[in-house]
Amino acid sequence: MISVIVPVFEGERFIGRCLRSLLHQTLSRDKYKIIVINDGSTDRTAYALDLFKEDIKIINNEKNLGLPKSLNKGILSSDSNFIVRVDSDDYVNTHFLEILSEYLIQNEEADEFMDAVACDYLLVDDTEKSFSRRNCLKDPIGCGIMFRTQHYKEIGLYDESFLRHEDKDLRKRFEKKFKIHRIKIPLYRYRRHKHNITNDGKVMDYHLKKLRKKHKIK
Repeated sequence: MISVIVPVFEGERFIGRCLRSLLHQTLSRDKYKIIVINDGSTDRTAYALDLFKEDIKIINNEKNLGLPKSLNKGILSSDSNFIVRVDSDDYVNTHFLEILSEYLIQNEEADEFMDAVACDYLLVDDTEKSFSRRNCLKDPIGCGIMFRTQHYKEIGLYDESFLRHEDKDLRKRFEKKFKIHRIKIPLYRYRRHKHNITNDGKVMDYHLKKLRKKHKIK
């Protein structure tokens, strides 16, 4: 029913915590699969993933292809009804998959306002101490959103030219036809640490300018 897409690059430190949170869900294990894309990691990520090989599907990129290409590979390898992205340095509440999927299932016959659903999230530090709660619509992130797969593919997946802000580009294209609804429960844990790829200001600014140009944002 659900494919959880987990891209990882040089993620040996946090990937285990991420996967344990996904494997200990209240939703029955036969209702979802975890697809991990190892994007050419050179650290001990492969070893960490091998510890979970009986419970997850692993796609190995021979070289680093970048986040959007890795995400697209994971999505295209799935035949599930729903898709949700969880980043490798984050983790989720035990009810995460059950609540988001149940919301979409119970609204199968509803109007366009039920196309996807996101949950609120907590910002946590390296020690998993929470220091802020965020509204997923006012402060959106690329993770913790469950999409109907048919809609995800209909808009053309991720634009692989965006090595940053790929989530913002996808969201803008998605929201031209569909709507993301909010569940006011912080089921996602978004980890802030010194190795976040969003810390590279120059690269972030470059792709933000690309985003503004593509979508004619002033």
